[in-house]
Amino acid sequence: MAVNAYGVTRGGVAVSVDDRVLHLRDVLDRLPAMLRDACAADSLNALMALGRSRWRELSECLAQVLRDSPLQLIPAAEVEMLCPAEIGGYTDFYASLHHATNVGALFRPDNPLLPNYRHLPIAYHGRASSIVVSGTPIRRPHGQFKSGDAVVFGPTQSLDYELEVGFFIGPGNALGEPIDITQAEEHIFGVCLVNDWSARDIQAWEYQPLGPFLGKSFATTISPWVVPLEALAPFRITGPDQDPPPLPYLTSPSNAAIDLNLEVLLSTQQMRHSSQPPVRLSRGNLRDLYWTPAQFVAHHTSNGCDLRPGDLLASGTVSGPSRDSLGCLLEITRRGAEPLALPTGETRCFLEDGDEITLRGWCEGVGRTRIDLGTCVGRITG
Repeated sequence: MAVNAYGVTRGGVAVSVDDRVLHLRDVLDRLPAMLRDACAADSLNALMALGRSRWRELSECLAQVLRDSPLQLIPAAEVEMLCPAEIGGYTDFYASLHHATNVGALFRPDNPLLPNYRHLPIAYHGRASSIVVSGTPIRRPHGQFKSGDAVVFGPTQSLDYELEVGFFIGPGNALGEPIDITQAEEHIFGVCLVNDWSARDIQAWEYQPLGPFLGKSFATTISPWVVPLEALAPFRITGPDQDPPPLPYLTSPSNAAIDLNLEVLLSTQQMRHSSQPPVRLSRGNLRDLYWTPAQFVAHHTSNGCDLRPGDLLASGTVSGPSRDSLGCLLEITRRGAEPLALPTGETRCFLEDGDEITLRGWCEGVGRTRIDLGTCVGRITG
């Protein structure tokens, strides 16, 4: 059996064991004293704060418990999952060069990539209070946007998804004390899937000069299971070529990418009524990011900003070099100019009420145990 991920259920902190769930409260007496309080909590924050040596100790202890004792494991489908952490801070990066170039070309055809992009990881501070767990309905937001020559207020007409991966912070740093790039991954507990929903018309009208606000803050969906970063060690690969070379505080010989497959599925209301399966919109890979998770942490704290256990850093939309690896409808439909044709005869420029988006993520390789990030699901309501 493999301990794949940590999450929070109605019964408290739990671990995913294949397709079943083990509540850590059921085995507290078999855990080292230093781990018991963290594993008895109602969120992962206390466990995240303990650091890599304690995370490794817990993983080894649980593996031994599972080998030695028959336990009553619960089928995952019978468990209600909650948000895995109390998220105090949320930062969303813009780490895909392909995404940045594609989107830039839609708005600035003559100058798609701004001159700072290759020098630092671009990000914005998101709204932690509107982060919701997979399965939570997403209400179509209202906002102000341009409609022809008029400025109007109403429900967004350009609702989009964004395929992203999130990184939960473990031990934080003191205010004023940057985290060195060589130690950055020691501060990352694990990864999850993220859908940073976007109202593109609201976003386009409001983002200048200060960036995203109401076009983003209405909802962000995350998957309920957090896969420890250490579990992905067999799938670490050489990091991206970065030209020009980043400044020294962002440079480390250990910088590495993650070979993580990602997929987006769409199910419309018409598909479900006619019992048709979801259609795959794209398939990408986290290795296509230009900036790495370690660089996220090093840059975020380079000015002395403090990170805390449970803070979430997201990758930004993960898009690859091919048309079938684009991570949002803004890119796929070229801002609505090229509607997407669906097997039902429907078309989509952006999402309609009743549409359900499912994100999937997994690592696999010859001779290696598959690591699954599960799913990140959200359905649009009016």
